[in-house]
Amino acid sequence: MARSNNPIVGLDVGTSKVRVVMSEMIDDELEIVGIGEAESRGLRKGVISKPDLAIESIKRAVEMAERMSGLSVGEVYVGLAGSHIKGENSQGMIAIPGRNREITREDIKRVIDTACAISIPSGREVADVLPQEYTVDDQDGLYEVLGMLGNRLSVSVHIVTSPVAAKQNIISSVNRAGFQVADVYPTHLAAAEAILSDDDKEYGTAVVNIGGETTSLAIYQRGAVWHSAVIPLGGSHFTNDIAVGLRTPIPDAEQIKLNDGCAFRGLLTSEEAAEMIEVPSVGGRAPRAVSRQILCDIIGPRAEEVLAHVQEEISHAGFDRHLSSGIVLTGGGAMLRGIIDVAEMVFDAPVRIGAPSGIHGLAGDSSHPAFSAAVGLAIYGHNYEQSGSNGRKQTRTGTAVPIAEKVKSFFGIR
Repeated sequence: MARSNNPIVGLDVGTSKVRVVMSEMIDDELEIVGIGEAESRGLRKGVISKPDLAIESIKRAVEMAERMSGLSVGEVYVGLAGSHIKGENSQGMIAIPGRNREITREDIKRVIDTACAISIPSGREVADVLPQEYTVDDQDGLYEVLGMLGNRLSVSVHIVTSPVAAKQNIISSVNRAGFQVADVYPTHLAAAEAILSDDDKEYGTAVVNIGGETTSLAIYQRGAVWHSAVIPLGGSHFTNDIAVGLRTPIPDAEQIKLNDGCAFRGLLTSEEAAEMIEVPSVGGRAPRAVSRQILCDIIGPRAEEVLAHVQEEISHAGFDRHLSSGIVLTGGGAMLRGIIDVAEMVFDAPVRIGAPSGIHGLAGDSSHPAFSAAVGLAIYGHNYEQSGSNGRKQTRTGTAVPIAEKVKSFFGIR
């Protein structure tokens, strides 16, 4: 059995949980060999607010994965998350030089660099660039243009930007935890890599990742990302509503949500609706009994609000009638009972739960929607290293790979 020398590790530092997936190349297949999960502390809306607490959470999650796999973690592929993440589309065009007009790898790099020449507000930087499609002269909709002949080359790209400080803080925290950052990749795009098939990406799909304090959106069509956004609402807002509505502590509200929560009243039978739940009170008062119907009436409106914001983004981007493969919900918040029913009502489209698939190993543990981003980061790391990158050599200083180097690696440019 042929095994790789170093594990490929995906690290998803979320607001509520830190999740780690360790994978190896075994007999030319990517296989999960260890997973870890720890309570996340020191983060606010996906951004590190208390580095020391975040570092301890990262260490605990990685140590759990190391014990399970029997391997040591050196480098990790880290997710970039938070409501500060923004995506926009851009285009670039160049003339093809030379007598034979054959498109080279350098031409492809040059046209992408041209598309990236956009105005970015002070304090922000380009986090990633994702090519969508190319045009050679008047022939559009092309995905592979190397070696083609033409006079003019154009490209459409999706550019993800983030604050410089937010990205550096996550890199610094991982470094201080004792690990090196091989690369940083947007969390919501990583989740899509783990759950979408090639057909999903081709025919039109919106991935909705419901996290702790944010909900992210990534729209795929014709095999590429065409829109992305992050909404500052997530699973913790459900918990807060329960805590306020039932006058119970936050930890107890979280357990009530997980054990008895339902977002869609129509799923409750008459017996379930009348069933009483014991609710701990604050200040040492005696617990009270509340019906599950009341709990559903608290959760339902918040679920509609979160998903309505996502629908507004989809409509604003012009894709509300172009998602042939429907909507895919993922992330920990996607496991709330009734969320699919509410989503189908809001989106007026087919909705399903997306979980990691097509990867071997600890499938039973890592195939939960909450692990979509961590598994996707491991897949991204595998693809990145398979592309012929010398990224390990470029990241020893603890900083992420520059965008120019990512483009070079993608096209095999040295």
